[in-house]
Amino acid sequence: MKVTIFGTGYVGLVTGTCLAEVGHEVTCVDVDQAKVDGLNNGVIPIYEPGLEPMVINNHQQGRLHFTTDAAKAVKFADVQFIAVGTPPDEDGSADLQYVLAVAKTIAEHMDSFKIVIDKSTVPVGTADKVSAAMADTLAARDADIDYQVCSNPEFLKEGAAVADFMKPDRIVIGTASESVEQTMRELYGPFNRNHDRILFMDVRSAELTKYAANAMLATKISFMNEMANLAEHVGADIEAVRHGIGSDPRIGYQFIYPGCGYGGSCFPKDVQALARTAGQVGYEAELLNAVEAVNNRQKHRLFAKLSDYYNGQLAGKTIAIWGLSFKPNTDDMREAPSRVLMESLWQAGAKVQAYDPVASEETQRIYGERADLRLCDEQLDALDGADALVVCTEWSNFKSPDFALIASKLADKLVVDGRNIYGPEITQDHGLDYRGIGRRS
Repeated sequence: MKVTIFGTGYVGLVTGTCLAEVGHEVTCVDVDQAKVDGLNNGVIPIYEPGLEPMVINNHQQGRLHFTTDAAKAVKFADVQFIAVGTPPDEDGSADLQYVLAVAKTIAEHMDSFKIVIDKSTVPVGTADKVSAAMADTLAARDADIDYQVCSNPEFLKEGAAVADFMKPDRIVIGTASESVEQTMRELYGPFNRNHDRILFMDVRSAELTKYAANAMLATKISFMNEMANLAEHVGADIEAVRHGIGSDPRIGYQFIYPGCGYGGSCFPKDVQALARTAGQVGYEAELLNAVEAVNNRQKHRLFAKLSDYYNGQLAGKTIAIWGLSFKPNTDDMREAPSRVLMESLWQAGAKVQAYDPVASEETQRIYGERADLRLCDEQLDALDGADALVVCTEWSNFKSPDFALIASKLADKLVVDGRNIYGPEITQDHGLDYRGIGRRS
């Protein structure tokens, strides 16, 4: 099949590349000429394990194309994906200007039937708005051309997006059209051979499914962070509690790891947007508001632990940070807890020496050159001359360090573990003062 995808960001690029990988011919269109030029020359704008060789190979094989020519892209295929950004508006709701702009662009250039697929994470009712925008544009052209709009939300985890797309848990499609259903079955056939993973439903249910999934996962994280904070007050150890509740099959072990808060491009934005959607229809989503509030507070826990240790006297201190991205296997710094920590440390007069396997360049882009930030090329370099170490991201290469070496390098022998990847016993055996999240020293 021929497929057009508007947007070469995280969702659009992964979707287009994986569809090309199974044999479809895909054109990805973007307004950013520099990004398109880079993609045509094998320069991938995001870090995602396994994506770069797949993009390069499919581009060389002629199955994956990149262009800024929207008219050409619309004419290229009957199947048109909208995979552009939906950043939070000032009130936290999803900003649909880019989604609706693409809908109008498709309607401006189409001369035959199109299936328009909302792949971006969008609020309930967006498909209706996309359809209305297309109808208005076609009416202005005095063009009577048929089209269908369906919802096909993505469920990709950053750091595992290629694997998630190639071997999906489920493929959710919202449509009432039998012809669209048949086309989507053909499109996703290569990903659906082992057993039927496609879930067809009405459009609004598909739109809500995406938000509900992310909100549920965010809720589990905030709940465990709330329990971890409570554990510190009552003298319990959250690791023991985690095992105690995770062994219940009704709860399970996934997403019950306490830490310094969730970040990224999905959970914070989607929880906010879903809460605002509720407000727009007159329903107060108290649980969603609490999930967001707990997470925002949790991001300040690392600084609070440092401030408590130093009695608020952080000026002149040098703090080593391991991990800057919001999670491992990505360079995404959006809403990352490390940003809250670094900005709080700078405001308190401290210096930061940080190491991340892939996110240093993104950190440099965000903060630029500054005297109180040193981005290190090696993990151990961040410890040189540092007073304390803070772990913000649970990268694999951080999990079994040389604690004796850490103790020899840190002036104050303090380790603040924002992801609970160590433990008080092993660190204290090497003379380190360990502060975890909800851990009993």
